[in-house]
Amino acid sequence: MIIYYSSKFEKEYKRLPLVVKKLAEKKEKLFRENPHNPALKSHQLTGRLKTYWSFSINYQYRIIFEFNNKREVWFHSVGTHEIYK
Repeated sequence: MIIYYSSKFEKEYKRLPLVVKKLAEKKEKLFRENPHNPALKSHQLTGRLKTYWSFSINYQYRIIFEFNNKREVWFHSVGTHEIYK
């Protein structure tokens, strides 16, 4: 799977605590193997974000992403639940 990172995602990722970055890397490996792995808690969003999906890094942090096709994904945003606003 090819993952593209938006400039917004890259900026937000740089600001994450180191411990969250390390966990995000582990979760990304799981995501690459299977985006719907139950450990990720992937789900489609609703409302104005209904074309996007989200998965959990931990209880507090999430990654918002979009399927481009079966082999390509865009990571758009990363952060706490505030990223949904």
